Amino acid sequence: MFGNLGDLANLMKNAGKIRETMEKAAEELGRIEVKGEAGGGGVVVTMNGRMEVTSVRIDPKLTADVELLEDMVVAATNAALAKVRETAAQSFQALGGMPNLPNVFGGGGS
Repeated sequence: MFGNLGDLANLMKNAGKIRETMEKAAEELGRIEVKGEAGGGGVVVTMNGRMEVTSVRIDPKLTADVELLEDMVVAATNAALAKVRETAAQSFQALGGMPNLPNVFGGGGS
């Protein structure tokens, strides 16, 4: 039951480094910009790395079919989200991932 206390102490010792890594990652994510498209570029959603939609561009020709337009906005937003997740994961790996997180709570982990 107390076998993981040493790991917990190690985690607490590394808390400053972990916080620094997370702050750097959050800063990097704010600079990331991705675009998700649907309908051959008829709808383009731009999103930052914090998963905030920063703009939506819609081809005016698409406004006649509102249901189709709604579906395309959803598809473009989901495409942008997928790109943010992928880009954020790559960015996080480039930062070196999490510094030596122990398996404090049991189960999988580093």
